[in-house]
Amino acid sequence: MSMRIPIIAFLTLAALAGGELAARAIDPSAAPTEAEFREGTAEIDTRDACPTRAQRQEDEVIGDNLTSNRPSLLFVAKSRSPLTPLNKGGTRNMLKVPLIKGDLGGSRLDDKRHLLSVPVLNSHQSDEVNPTVQDLPASDELAASGELRAAQLSPRESLSLKSSHNKDFTSLLKTPATLAAQAEIPEAANSNARQLGGDLQISQAGNAEGVYVAEVKIRFVNSRGEAVDKKGNPVEGRISEDFIRGELKLKAGDNYSREVVRSDLQQLQQLGLFDKVTVSIEEVGTDVNVIYNVQERSARSFSVSATLSDDVGVAVPLSYTDRTFGRNPQRLAVELEPSLRGIQYDVEFVSPYVAAEDRLGYSVRAFGDRRISEIFNKDIDLPNGNRVREIRVGGNLRFTRPLGDWRGTLGLNYTNISTRDRNLNIARRDELGNPLTFSGSGVDELYTVSFGAMLDRRDNPFDPTRGSILSLSTEQSIPLGRGNIVSNRLLANYIHYVPLTLLGISESEALPEMLAFNLQAGTVIGDLPPTEAFRLGGRNSVRGYDSGDIGSGRSYFLASGEYRFPVGRDVGGVIFVDFASDLGTGDSVLGKPAVVRDKPGTGAGVGVGVRVRSRFGLIRLDVGVSDAGDLKFILGTKQRF
Repeated sequence: MSMRIPIIAFLTLAALAGGELAARAIDPSAAPTEAEFREGTAEIDTRDACPTRAQRQEDEVIGDNLTSNRPSLLFVAKSRSPLTPLNKGGTRNMLKVPLIKGDLGGSRLDDKRHLLSVPVLNSHQSDEVNPTVQDLPASDELAASGELRAAQLSPRESLSLKSSHNKDFTSLLKTPATLAAQAEIPEAANSNARQLGGDLQISQAGNAEGVYVAEVKIRFVNSRGEAVDKKGNPVEGRISEDFIRGELKLKAGDNYSREVVRSDLQQLQQLGLFDKVTVSIEEVGTDVNVIYNVQERSARSFSVSATLSDDVGVAVPLSYTDRTFGRNPQRLAVELEPSLRGIQYDVEFVSPYVAAEDRLGYSVRAFGDRRISEIFNKDIDLPNGNRVREIRVGGNLRFTRPLGDWRGTLGLNYTNISTRDRNLNIARRDELGNPLTFSGSGVDELYTVSFGAMLDRRDNPFDPTRGSILSLSTEQSIPLGRGNIVSNRLLANYIHYVPLTLLGISESEALPEMLAFNLQAGTVIGDLPPTEAFRLGGRNSVRGYDSGDIGSGRSYFLASGEYRFPVGRDVGGVIFVDFASDLGTGDSVLGKPAVVRDKPGTGAGVGVGVRVRSRFGLIRLDVGVSDAGDLKFILGTKQRF
């Protein structure tokens, strides 16, 4: 009897203890927190500039700069106190060390001039970034561990564990964090990240639409698309994660929306701070984490090169961009091109629209440009035998902000346009006596107010593979200064991308297969200085013709189509067709410069091209044949559109 009481007491205590242990097996409050489970681990994932004068000159033919590419790898190291509970929609404490990037030397793609000069910027792409969604496989290994599963559950999932054991356990995912923890060397970590990075566009992520967003993360990658360097150190960002999050519409606690994500990508693109941004998701039980993978542009960049032309001889273009000028994300871009015949310049300060503060965006620009005329070319020159030069000096002030789904731009512009000979002496008429300016004095002045609106429906503005972008603009001149010009210029530009899978190439990092179409149109109502006529033909118009060789009219229409296909991981091919017409308006331009030079007014070109994705960006080589039988080679950067 004396032995029986201790035995009964022992069994009673054991039963109580067993009951408590059994309860702990399903009690979320007793399970290890996610912080305890992930303490000291790292998660990895992968996905994959201020315009210059040369780029702006090309864009004058097609309207606003609508072209924009590169895959990236992202890493984030997370550390949380074991006492900090996982909270739905909360912010994770990121391990981040500020890194100042003042790259004044390395190779860089100068976006504006389309010249390969001393590096600092650009992509593994062009034109930019693929928002991506990754569907990760369930892990039977982890599903077997109830304690490990509980450690990964969000509070809402944990509460439902009693009533949905099978559903929750079978949906368990092998997350980037667990794979990163298994990786012992950077190469293995980056390899896992690439596998997890996925390559599906946001527009294909129908399975994620409407899913609860547990957390929004920011991860940084380097120019090689890596989140971990050879020493195993994470890539660290210069720009504050809080600043980037403030620019995003998608927040923790929202339901996932690809339209919102696409809007976020557009906002990040217009800041001018990133070479590429991709978006990926990781599933956390029935919820998702959304990761914005960002590749920063250099804080500062400098390039120098040399050119030789029959106009100015030897010139030394210099370019400097400072993206830390003033408050974030304001930037200053300076271009100088000294030569024996003077100096050209283009200086611009940009303060883009900041969503977090709803701060109006604005830019101030001053320029001085010299070029051989593409209107008064061919075999008719000046009386002294010189070719006609156009000298443009001026500036503008522009304001930008979103207008619903559109992005609007209001501008105040001034341009002084003069026609001159090789020594910059004023030239009023060509050798046939035709006037070169509207005023007849050799100098025209344009004071204008412009308004533009852009509707961007591309899946990714950094590297589009589907969707469309529409740009509309009007520019009204005010009758001031020499010429007393009263006119209105109207422009429309539409680009559409259609993804294809004809070749069946599924490699995630290959250049995408697609059809791309571009339609443009424009007209001028009222007074039209000859130098402001629409120039047709050239690298951004009809390939196979030199710039301006098809015609120069009061109105125009341009249509281009391209079939783009992958050849290898970083090499792609293009088959293209271009067509343009001045719509019979060549004889309505003062002096009829296109008519007297026997320009056809309508022209077409076909050809093939190669695209190479390099550390300098996307390199473009096109060979075009015109309907007149001329063959032209074009070397540049970025896609045609």
